[in-house]
Amino acid sequence: VQLQASGGGLVQAGGSLSLSCAASGRSFSTSAMGWFRQGPGKEREFVAAINWSGGSTLYADSVKGRFTVSRDNARNTVYLQMSNLKPEDTAVYYCAADQRVFGPLRREGMDYWGKGTQVTVSS
Repeated sequence: VQLQASGGGLVQAGGSLSLSCAASGRSFSTSAMGWFRQGPGKEREFVAAINWSGGSTLYADSVKGRFTVSRDNARNTVYLQMSNLKPEDTAVYYCAADQRVFGPLRREGMDYWGKGTQVTVSS
């Protein structure tokens, strides 16, 4: 299983960024996916999750209403659209996959992780 996140960068507070995570090597379309982040000096934390079909999503309270997770199973890709970014959103963002087939949304315990992409929000 390989996951590769991309799309990070430097943006001013109030701006937007869109992250992508391309999956290969397994049945992406039957797996719940998640986005996590780790800020400087902080532990990794849950950001958002989406179920296998894209019909259900879950968000951390800190990003609810600002971030949107989606997926395109035909392209084996999951997305994280981030808007109204704040300096506290600065972190390395990781995508992760659950190995269970048609499993529920999860905030933790993901099985596969990709390399992260840096998001920096300047004030």
